[in-house]
Amino acid sequence: MSDITQPPFSILFVDDEEMSRNHFARAIRADYCVHVAQSANEAIGVLREHGAEIAVLVTDYRMPGRDGDDLLRQVAHEYPQIVRILVTAYADKDMLLQTVNTGDVFRILEKPLRTEKVREVLQLAIARYSERETRQQRLLAMDETLAFLAHELNTPLATISLFARSVENDVVEQYDPARQKEIGHAATSMLNNAQYCLTLISSFWETVHKSGGQQSASEAGSREVKATRLIATLLDTYPFVGSQRDWIRVEVQGDFVVRAMPNCVALVLSSLLSNALRALDGTTEPALCLEIVDSPEPEIRMRDNGPGIAPEVKARLLLDPVTTYAGAGGHGMGMIFCNRIMQSFGGCLRIESELGTGTTVTMGFPGAKGRMLAAGQ
Repeated sequence: MSDITQPPFSILFVDDEEMSRNHFARAIRADYCVHVAQSANEAIGVLREHGAEIAVLVTDYRMPGRDGDDLLRQVAHEYPQIVRILVTAYADKDMLLQTVNTGDVFRILEKPLRTEKVREVLQLAIARYSERETRQQRLLAMDETLAFLAHELNTPLATISLFARSVENDVVEQYDPARQKEIGHAATSMLNNAQYCLTLISSFWETVHKSGGQQSASEAGSREVKATRLIATLLDTYPFVGSQRDWIRVEVQGDFVVRAMPNCVALVLSSLLSNALRALDGTTEPALCLEIVDSPEPEIRMRDNGPGIAPEVKARLLLDPVTTYAGAGGHGMGMIFCNRIMQSFGGCLRIESELGTGTTVTMGFPGAKGRMLAAGQ
């Protein structure tokens, strides 16, 4: 099997006997990339260099110097994501119990090693490693979601407070018609920001509620949700103002399952919809198209005919805190958080825009061809 088609997992095998190392490597190198070490210290050196790619550690117990138990405990502390397997030729019950309790051993293999048994255990170990990685990605996504909510709600609420104080001060003073117009704009901005906060809260609650209160977090995170369903929920719960809902049409060129935490994806959709509606405010014939496609890769696109984004701003939107709505309280962090949430489960955001023509924001999801990459990577 070539390197191109090998699974993205490596195995580290530790044994002081050269024959054992050679036998192990020959037995599984067709299925995995194999690193070998003849001592605990050499194994730590390998981990320092290749720890990010190593999924499973298989170590002999009896070795000169530091034994396998000592190595397992260090790896459990420094590389907790690695699944650990102990190899022993000794039926010392007390030793085995101590090692299992202190080193968090996944399995124990007895010498002499049998190839079929080794392959079977490694398949189980890789499955355990993948579960841990998936769980970690979900935690990262949730962290991004909480940070996103904290920022996106705090900024509009702070703006509402600022404008409310301004209106409060102005109503007791004499002001001319121009000032009355400014107050009207302030009131509109207050309404829009309050609407955005309500949208985020409503969308988040709706997706969590519909995931089912009886489900565990892992079940809710892994359930299958179609892209069309997420869009329908968004349009049902978004508090549109005036004729905004009439601006929107949905085109489905192919539905697909969103294999990610739907709460996070719903928040990204809500934020992008809010940005698009804000961009369309004041457009003569506002139009926003939500496109769902499943080929060549699954995507959700939001295409508007608003004023577009200046090239120098578009180039930085996903990287730096820039905004075209500073006067309305925007700080430019929303797109950064949206991009991070998408990247946390292997997706991406792409932005295409021309001044005077409009903007298209594409949410790319991992599909049959693997992880999506953001533009420019």
